[in-house]
Amino acid sequence: MNAVAPPATGAAAEFSVRRLGPCFGASIHHLDIRQPLGQGTAQALRAALAEHQILVIPDQDVPAETFIAFARQLGELSIHPFSPNAGDIPELIILDNHGDNEPLATDIWHSDETFRATPPLATVLRSTITPELGGDTLFASMTAAYDRLSERMKAHIEGLEGVHDFVPFRKVFADTPEAKQKLRDIEDRFPRVTHPMVRVHPETGKRALFVNRLFTIGIKDVDDREAAALLDVLFRQVDTPEIQYRFSWQQWPRAIVIWDNRSTQHYAARDYLPQRRRMERCTLKGDRPEGPIAVVAEKKARFQVYGSSDTEQQADERRPVRQAFK
Repeated sequence: MNAVAPPATGAAAEFSVRRLGPCFGASIHHLDIRQPLGQGTAQALRAALAEHQILVIPDQDVPAETFIAFARQLGELSIHPFSPNAGDIPELIILDNHGDNEPLATDIWHSDETFRATPPLATVLRSTITPELGGDTLFASMTAAYDRLSERMKAHIEGLEGVHDFVPFRKVFADTPEAKQKLRDIEDRFPRVTHPMVRVHPETGKRALFVNRLFTIGIKDVDDREAAALLDVLFRQVDTPEIQYRFSWQQWPRAIVIWDNRSTQHYAARDYLPQRRRMERCTLKGDRPEGPIAVVAEKKARFQVYGSSDTEQQADERRPVRQAFK
């Protein structure tokens, strides 16, 4: 296990980082979220998230107001259209599950809310009631999943777009005229969207496999049978233990976990039932996913704008840095 370095000093950051797994994941130490984050600390935390994909911040026993205030310093929060939330804090999702209220489809590998045109950038989660046994959250690095594909498969899927839909949440609508009308209204707000099946991370530039079992229902302009066969192969990439990290809430009491939805998937094990598991969650607004073809086209356009006297690297250096967190 890596030793924890002393906290960084100066304006850059006021915390230290320890890697948790050989593939991805890190823990953050010497950070007290009860204190406001300085600009340098917030930027360093966001950079650590992009690099490590999952961050674990231990020993943060704070009220919900402090938890949500901390998350707001990382980016603008979104409101989930289906999940139950705190009445006075609509951005705070409450997931309270037990024998009489089983979880809905959280035990399927997924990236959060990819049925949106702009899926969440990151998710911030903590446990307020932890079962005595079970209830782990599993993560998979989708950059590692992409890297493990053959070169032929990478070339095959590079220009393809997956079709995403809020499939599991359709079950929450009753078979009544009122509920059917509400569902139609939701469908108008969240029509099926397409996202590149290979996503380029806007900060690291790394490529990630961007399809998931929960929300990806097909491939644009591809026959349903062909799409199902190809998606099955890609969905199975998360099953590889070498690209996974398993987080135990019992071993990390009072911890806050943040993950990058642009480069990871997760799975909430339901082996704790009928015990109670109560979680608080919020999500940071993201941007429109871009694939390799769009990124290359954008870089070429910038190169042409800056003129033939500039190299592509010089054009990139002249371009303002994209702020993924706002």
